Amino acid sequence: MPPVPVIILTGFLGSGKTTLLRSLLVQAHKRGLDLGVVVNDMSEVDVDGIIVARTDFFEGNEAGLRSIHDCVLSSSEGVTKLDGALDAILANSRPALIVVETSGSCHPMPLIRLLRRRTQLRLTGVLVLVDGAMIVEDYECGRRLRPAMEDNVTSGVRDTTNLLVEQVMFGSHVFITKTDRIAEQHVRPVAEALHALNPRVSVGSLPFGNLALDDALGLPEYDFKRVEELALELSPVLAAEEAAGLPYDIATRVLEDDRPFHPQRLWDTCNHHLGQHIYRSKGFFYLASRDDTSLLWNQAAGGVALELVGYWRAGILEHEDHGLGEDEIEGLRRMLREEPGRFGDRRCSVTVIGDRTQVETFTEALRACFLTDDEIAHWQSGGTFEDPW
Repeated sequence: MPPVPVIILTGFLGSGKTTLLRSLLVQAHKRGLDLGVVVNDMSEVDVDGIIVARTDFFEGNEAGLRSIHDCVLSSSEGVTKLDGALDAILANSRPALIVVETSGSCHPMPLIRLLRRRTQLRLTGVLVLVDGAMIVEDYECGRRLRPAMEDNVTSGVRDTTNLLVEQVMFGSHVFITKTDRIAEQHVRPVAEALHALNPRVSVGSLPFGNLALDDALGLPEYDFKRVEELALELSPVLAAEEAAGLPYDIATRVLEDDRPFHPQRLWDTCNHHLGQHIYRSKGFFYLASRDDTSLLWNQAAGGVALELVGYWRAGILEHEDHGLGEDEIEGLRRMLREEPGRFGDRRCSVTVIGDRTQVETFTEALRACFLTDDEIAHWQSGGTFEDPW
């Protein structure tokens, strides 16, 4: 049988990979097309896996979805897990396409090498997503990108600039995302800076993850020979980085609590403490002002977005017009009695990813946004809170 095509979605933290993946799944669902999906999250909180699993595509049928979290996919552990995940997908079906979405801290080279060895699979694309707003703000519309990389090479330093540049260099297609957040005259300089890093591939704009599924299905085989020399040069470097621990000075912290956030304090913290080197934070949480609602926290660079993902069981029961029958009410109460938290199934689980010199400071600033004991008493007695969100 012909090998199954595989594309890798890669790119730095917060560049929009999950948005693109969800768009492809929506298109496949409408056409009744079978896709296999591997999702990777470097944190112990499997945020992306949960988000993808909630799409209509996987409703009632998650055999084609494999989630690998709490490790970086390009590590030795991650590559081994990816190999097993691909075997599991192929054991259940032969999808029209397998999509591997990496975490933003993943280096594409070990994944490319793995897929080159897999005869049942055919790597057709390494799609690199680049946050245009981040390039404008942190690299002067891309003008500082190459000089920053050259400075690192000269001084023997490897940081997130190396990772970003090397992701682009291994790409078969490079897409600039979040162009709606930057001035029109800045898009071309960003594209030119990225094209200079990888002149043999196209650089395009990808607003809101709108890539046509037919374009993803029609990609030719990945050109392994183009990156052979680069891979040989970087192999000992990446091996040394893995032996030394988490590379690029990226660290993660997980914030877990059953209390809600104070809405005004959370707003003020994001406006005053969200520094340049907090690359990504994401997770599920709730506000004291909207305590029936489960929200997705999604921060990349200087932007924060909230998304409604559902309703807490405890919040549903507190609604006078919940419209449930007695059996349904008792079923919810039974599930809530098994919850470990003080407030039913409500809880906050947020991962913070950033430079190891700043991630702890921002995590503690977020922790201070949870309600105090006095505020909890006020909240439980029906008190209200100012909500700028």
